[in-house]
Amino acid sequence: MKPFRLLLGLALSLLPILASAQSSTTRGPYTIHYSALPSTLITPEVARNSGLTRSASRGLLNIAVIKKDDAREFAVTAVIEAAATNAAGQRQSLRMREVREGEAIYYLGEPRISDGERLDFELRITPEGAGEPVLLRFAQTFHP
Repeated sequence: MKPFRLLLGLALSLLPILASAQSSTTRGPYTIHYSALPSTLITPEVARNSGLTRSASRGLLNIAVIKKDDAREFAVTAVIEAAATNAAGQRQSLRMREVREGEAIYYLGEPRISDGERLDFELRITPEGAGEPVLLRFAQTFHP
């Protein structure tokens, strides 16, 4: 339960930043929440307990998939393929790691970043039970 409290504390302390950095898209019954931010915005304790690298040269990509049925919303697992490309055309495939905390399920990836660098993200997300993957593209500029 301690990691959950740490991540909850992180989310609350970063609420203004996350509100501007997080986006979502809805396809059918699925809403995909996604955000990318510099890993230096997480505390050393949260990074250590979550197995993340906290560095000015690392970003944090966070994906969560929520399914809505008749009366409720709940997190679902997904297969996620992610890549990021910088302005020079250098592409990096991102290994997405599933994290479960209680009923929450989310996926974390750690792109390499430079100060002021813009990364174009390409995501292919196949939620559990979905026939077709959701293709998602977004860009994020990082200022560690």
